[in-house]
Amino acid sequence: MTDLFVPLQSLKQGDWFKLICGASFQHLPAVRSLTLAYTLAGADCIDVAADPAVIAAAQSGLQAAKSLARDAQKRGFDYKGNLPFLMVSLNDGEDPHFRKAEFNPHECPTDCPRPCERICPAQAIMFDSIKEDFSGVVSEKCYGCGRCIPICPYSIIYTASYVTTPGAIASLVMSTGVDAVEIHTKVGRLAEFERLWQAISPWVDRLKLLAISCPDGEGMIDYLRALYDLIAPIKGALIWQTDGRPMSGDIGDGTTIAAVKLGQKVLAAKLPGYVQLSGGTNSYTVAKLKAMGLLKETEGQRAGGRGENSPLLPAPCSPASIAGVAYGSYARVLLSPILEQLENKEIINTNVKATVRLEEDDVLLWQAVELAHSLVSQIKSQQER
Repeated sequence: MTDLFVPLQSLKQGDWFKLICGASFQHLPAVRSLTLAYTLAGADCIDVAADPAVIAAAQSGLQAAKSLARDAQKRGFDYKGNLPFLMVSLNDGEDPHFRKAEFNPHECPTDCPRPCERICPAQAIMFDSIKEDFSGVVSEKCYGCGRCIPICPYSIIYTASYVTTPGAIASLVMSTGVDAVEIHTKVGRLAEFERLWQAISPWVDRLKLLAISCPDGEGMIDYLRALYDLIAPIKGALIWQTDGRPMSGDIGDGTTIAAVKLGQKVLAAKLPGYVQLSGGTNSYTVAKLKAMGLLKETEGQRAGGRGENSPLLPAPCSPASIAGVAYGSYARVLLSPILEQLENKEIINTNVKATVRLEEDDVLLWQAVELAHSLVSQIKSQQER
C-alpha cells in the first residue's frame, strides 16, 4: 500500500481524522504550525482556506513533518512519514464559515468592558496593542464564528461574507496540488451548487476525495440525494460532512450532540460514500460515538491489523457507522497556548526580523504534537481494540 492511500484506508477503517484550519482562517504561521503538529500526530486530512498563500503555508508544514518522521517515531508517535490529504474548502453561497467579523474601533467607547476581546477563540480582536500598534479585528485570524456579534453592548460588530467565484476555482485546484475539495452548501441551493460543480468538474478526476458539507434543514436528505445524482459518478472517495453545530467544539462537551444526531440521520439515508462528523466536535465526540455504537469494528481490527488487502475506495453504499471525525475550533484552541508562546518568541526576535518556526523550538514542537496526539489518538485507538 502506498503512502497515497493511507488516508483512504483510514476512511474505510472508520478512524479518519481531519483537522479543519478554517475556511476563513488565514493566519499563515498558525496554519503551518497546526499542519505540522497534527500531521506528526497522525491526521489524515488538513482542510484549509482556498487561498494560495494559506495552501503554501500548509504544504510547507507537511514537508516539515515528513522530515521529522524518524524523530516522531523515536518519541513514540506512530507517524511514518505519510502525508495527509490537503483539502480546500469552497462555498456555493453565503455560509458562516466564509465570513469575517468587522467593526470600527473608533466607535467603541473607551469605558466598554470589551467582552468581544475576551470571547474571541482565535484571539483575533485586540485593542491598543503595543506589539501590533493596532485595534480592531485581525482579519487573518478571524474565522467567522460570530460569537462577538451578540455580545457587543453597542451592536457595532458585523460580518462581511464572501462567496467562491467559480471561474477562479478551477485554476486554483489545478495549480496548487491539493488532494481534495470540500463544498459547503445548504438545502435549496442546487442551482448554485451546480454552477460551482461545473467550474471544477473538468479537474475532479484529479482529486482523491470530494467532501460535501451541509447543515441540517427541512428536506436535507432529498437535497443530498439530488447532489449525488448531479456529481455521480466520481473516481475518488466521497464524504458527507454533517455540520451539526458549526464552529462550536471549543464551547463545551454538549455541542457534539448535534453533530452526532445529524450523523445518524445521514447514515440512515444510506447514501453512497462515507459519513464524517463536524460542527461541535471535541474531546467528548469519540466517547459519545462509542457509547452509541457508531464506530465500526472493521475486518482489519477484528484480525488485529489494518486490513491492508481490503479495497481502498468506498463501497457502493455507506456503512451504518461513522467513518471519521473532523475537528476545527476545538483542535485549534487545544494548541493555542503553544502557538501563542511561539508568536511571542517571534516578537522577541524582531531585531533581526526572524520568524520562529515550530520545528525550530524542540520543546514547543513536541509539546504541540503531544497535545495534537491526545485528540487524534482518541479515534485512531479504535484500530487497537
